[in-house]
Amino acid sequence: MTIYSGKCLCGQISYQVTQLEPRMGHCHCSMCRKFHGAAFATYGEAKAEHFSWLSGVEKLQQYKAHNGTTRQFCGTCGSSLTFAPDNDDGQFIEFSLATLDTDIALKPDAHIFVANKANWNDICDNLPQFKQGRVE
Repeated sequence: MTIYSGKCLCGQISYQVTQLEPRMGHCHCSMCRKFHGAAFATYGEAKAEHFSWLSGVEKLQQYKAHNGTTRQFCGTCGSSLTFAPDNDDGQFIEFSLATLDTDIALKPDAHIFVANKANWNDICDNLPQFKQGRVE
């Protein structure tokens, strides 16, 4: 069994994932773009029982947006770490895939919220594109 390890930019917050879920997506919504400072944010998923914080939990900060979504980040370096939808039931953790230090075999499988994508970004792959979330 592969254990996937990740951390924030400054290394004060670390986590591990013992099993990845297959859904991984590029989110183009305006909030993810602003939070990540990039054209899109890429999230992976793990069941809550397969995700654990290893260090730095006391450094975690969170931002709850006007739409009820919650983003957790490092209070020291600002690295984006997790995302939770407004209807989160706690079964899954969505985490910023780029914070993993361990290589993974899975690849993102969709672009979501492309109706809000940056006009200067062209999507140049053949992944499915959803105007909003995966269910439209």
